[in-house]
Amino acid sequence: MSNREKMLKMVQCYSFAVLEAAMFLDTHPECLDALNYYNKYKKLCEEAKAEFEAKYGPLTIDSDANNQSWQWVNGPWPWELSANEEA
Repeated sequence: MSNREKMLKMVQCYSFAVLEAAMFLDTHPECLDALNYYNKYKKLCEEAKAEFEAKYGPLTIDSDANNQSWQWVNGPWPWELSANEEA
């Protein structure tokens, strides 16, 4: 697994944890443990996304904050990753 794939996997794991915690908090809004968990993983997710995007470019179309050129189209598309590994 490449470093890019490892970093992307971490972003995905943290994003999943944040989403699951948010859904739990929808039904348990007073649970401080869940809120602390949510805040911890939200911060980790934001840091992982920032690190990934600094190295490999934007993860989502709305995170392309480059004023010089449109960077969204530069990095390999998901279906191109496996093709590059086989070459």
